[in-house]
Amino acid sequence: MKQIVQIEYIEVAPKEEYEAIIKTVMKQCFQEEQLMDSNLYVSVTLTNPDNIQKMNKEYRNIDKATDVLSFPMFEKEEIASLLLQNNNVIEDVLGDIVISIQQVENQAKEYGHSFNRELAYMIVHGFYHLMGYDHINDEDKRKMRPKEEKVLQELKLIRI
Repeated sequence: MKQIVQIEYIEVAPKEEYEAIIKTVMKQCFQEEQLMDSNLYVSVTLTNPDNIQKMNKEYRNIDKATDVLSFPMFEKEEIASLLLQNNNVIEDVLGDIVISIQQVENQAKEYGHSFNRELAYMIVHGFYHLMGYDHINDEDKRKMRPKEEKVLQELKLIRI
């Protein structure tokens, strides 16, 4: 099976549990968006609040920790175009997702669901940002949220 996700750790201990969740969720995302035959992959970095805050400040000029950051390599329209032009033979990173594991733990407790569900949501959420979706206004939310929920429902990781 081809590699669709590359996982890195910055000041967070590697765990097989994290990797299993990330790989399962990313596979479902790729299937949902019909990217399995592409040569795209996603880079996922797991880190701590200090590092994600530094990245948030550097890249978004927001000096505070956050739960997830996404850095897409393509505009939404470019993805479909590239896949068509290259007959799914693109060899490139779709983008980077950075997640604060501590924030995942905090939010799981806050929202009353499992760590696995919260980490899965962060992966799905980050993935759809890479695909060009957003949630800044209500119209954008109406497009992005159902896609996120569908992936999570397929994996039986629904909200409690």
